[in-house]
Amino acid sequence: MHPVVWLPLSTCGLAPEPAFWPLHTWPDGWKANEGSETCYHCGFMDQFSIGVDLGGTNLRAAAIDDRGEILQRISGATNLSEGRDAVVDDIVRSIEALRDARPGSRLVGVGIGVPGFILIEKGYIVGSNNLPDFENFPVRDVIEQKLGTKVILENDANAAALGEKWMGAGRDVDDLILLTLGTGIGGGIISNGRVLHGHVGMAGELGHMTVVPGGNPCGCGNFGCLEKHASATYIASAAKLLSLGDALTAEGVYRLALQGEARAKMIFESMGSALGIALSNLINIFNFPLYLLSGGPLPAWDFFSPAMFREVKARSFTYRNTPTRIEKATLGNLAGLYGAAYLPFQAAAALEVAGSPDRRF
Repeated sequence: MHPVVWLPLSTCGLAPEPAFWPLHTWPDGWKANEGSETCYHCGFMDQFSIGVDLGGTNLRAAAIDDRGEILQRISGATNLSEGRDAVVDDIVRSIEALRDARPGSRLVGVGIGVPGFILIEKGYIVGSNNLPDFENFPVRDVIEQKLGTKVILENDANAAALGEKWMGAGRDVDDLILLTLGTGIGGGIISNGRVLHGHVGMAGELGHMTVVPGGNPCGCGNFGCLEKHASATYIASAAKLLSLGDALTAEGVYRLALQGEARAKMIFESMGSALGIALSNLINIFNFPLYLLSGGPLPAWDFFSPAMFREVKARSFTYRNTPTRIEKATLGNLAGLYGAAYLPFQAAAALEVAGSPDRRF
């Protein structure tokens, strides 16, 4: 049995998840995420990176080797109520725990996926409703200083898209687009195997494409954004408007659709149409081979996808005449961890090829 460094929950509020121990052997007060698998060769890894997925509710981190094997995971709550510094300290402690658990291996770097716009050069988060205390805060540099390790900051949807490219549904392609369906809709664009960032790092905000001119108002200032017509929030809001219930969640609407409720089915058909319009635009613009959807509403695929495919076929000549795939993502909530962990590997490989100092590594 390989040695494991246990980190008490009282230390940082996070729950270590070593992959070496079956769940029934864990001491009281310890917690592992469901789905952890035994990794029998972890003690012999030459190098690994650490991926962090920081959200408004949960903080998760994982040590992952260069073959995509999850060596260890840590998860816990994002303690926003305790202030920004407490959250930063939790991030640092989780990374230190993962790093210190494998002293014989080389840490390539740390990738952190966060919600909101990322100013890539500065390492700042801007416009994140989930992390308001981090607005214009140099979170990347602060964590680097505390750890003495290079850190790459990335938008969470971009990280998820990169994760699907590395270890998920996009392994066989170098160009793909991911739409993440949740409270809102995020997006990530992978071109030539790398995240497409745009001018300052704000590319890929696909949830704010207009799909219904003059449609539902969005907090971004636009009307008819995709996320206002195809997100989980839209599903619940439409259910209320159609008198299905004032407190129904998207999952509740899905259950009604399973029971044959016509109004619930109509909501998903409307959602599918909006997604189809968005996807047809993306296909016409990018001509990529693969477009992926992920997120909580995905179980309703059979209810929304027929309308989605009808719109795509009607609106995209490219789709009708090329082998373009629209599929479900496969990594679930692990996609962001995989993508964040892959960022340091990509940066190290680019540095090795260039043979000159990289601005991040």
